[in-house]
Amino acid sequence: MKTVKVVAAIITKDNKVFATQRGYGDFKDGWEFPGGKVEPGELPEDAIVREIKEELGADIKVTGFLTTVEHDYPEFHLSMDCFWAELVDGTEMTLLEHEAAKWLTLDQINSVDWLPADVKVVEAIKKYSK
Repeated sequence: MKTVKVVAAIITKDNKVFATQRGYGDFKDGWEFPGGKVEPGELPEDAIVREIKEELGADIKVTGFLTTVEHDYPEFHLSMDCFWAELVDGTEMTLLEHEAAKWLTLDQINSVDWLPADVKVVEAIKKYSK
């Protein structure tokens, strides 16, 4: 099975995390943490900064590593490095590839329909936050 290497940003602000709703592809309408594929030879930390700039037009700083999620979808294996991140001061986000977005508190984090791999990220956030 083909492995797809991706990164995701858990962007935090005021004790909330930023969630996005996919606007395209097989998983359209599912909720996820923003991010995308790691290019050959690219460091994951560099990939997440690039992907957030491409998807949200925003500059972030990576503040730490949360977890790596391994998940088998029917067509491929996903390996997703998940990083804590914050917006660089003065940066605004614009949805360039997503249908919707929400800032969620820990109490609200289960209020959206997460994609299967992102459910594992939510579980890691809950463990970290205890």
